[in-house]
Amino acid sequence: MLDTRSERFVRSYLKTRHMVLLVELGRHGSIMHAAQAAKLTQPAASKLLGELEHALGVPLFDRMPRGVEPTWYGKVLIRRASAALAEMDAAHQEVMELASGLRGSVAVGAILTPSTTLVPAAMALLKRRHMRLNVSIEVDSSKQLVEQLRSGALDIVIGRIYEPSGAGEFCFEPITDEPHSLLVRAGHPLLAAGPLELAQLVQQAWILPPTGSVVRDRMSALFLSQGLAEPAEIVSTMAIPVVTSLLMSSDMVAPMSLELARPQLDSGALAVLPFDLHLRMDPYGFITRRHHRLSPAAEAMLGALREAFGLRR
Repeated sequence: MLDTRSERFVRSYLKTRHMVLLVELGRHGSIMHAAQAAKLTQPAASKLLGELEHALGVPLFDRMPRGVEPTWYGKVLIRRASAALAEMDAAHQEVMELASGLRGSVAVGAILTPSTTLVPAAMALLKRRHMRLNVSIEVDSSKQLVEQLRSGALDIVIGRIYEPSGAGEFCFEPITDEPHSLLVRAGHPLLAAGPLELAQLVQQAWILPPTGSVVRDRMSALFLSQGLAEPAEIVSTMAIPVVTSLLMSSDMVAPMSLELARPQLDSGALAVLPFDLHLRMDPYGFITRRHHRLSPAAEAMLGALREAFGLRR
């Protein structure tokens, strides 16, 4: 429950123009540029900001020689204002779509593996039932996707939550921990080489995700734990068509989720080396905002994702 002062502030004082100004100040770090973006004069923007700080009783921005920098209070308000404006944009979009005879829209974010496996299967189910539903799909890292979910730019994310504080902010339904295996082309010499050691494998040319990715960091830790340097020859890429093409046309090796390479494995073009990497990722799953009610379109999408996952098990 809101206390009396908070309720009075939110319902009677805080206006859309305050929220727009806050978001633009966070984006530009300048009262002049934020005022231009919010279609206000600079004096009007300064007055609005002063009113907000007076009403809340805390400083929202530190005035710097070349602009403004949000305080911790300001960062909280900017994040909440951004989410509130995204909600209003979504409401306007839903109304316009309903008025034009459409059935709504949903924005989904997914990390790489489910974006190429689970999401297409769910889309096939969804479109059979809701042909006029508009779906946008964003593929990125879990960190970037969760930030977009937090701001209201996405309705559902299929990814991981790395922040301990996320438990109170998001609902998370884990679905898999995405085990990885070492893949090579069919007929690769190592397939008939008998028991393999990591020291032997490190002499091969490898395909790895770029530095900073979870898989690359965990492979680097694995090499280090065995007293080994990283392979001397590495191609860094996350583009699955590039990875599979390189594997099929060379003797390179690559740690991959079996789901990502399922078509090539089923066709016999690629094979799994008999070597346990002991490489498992943190579980990924369906993520939604805890204190947010999904639109009918988003509910339908989440239902299709759950059903598609159940069919693939």
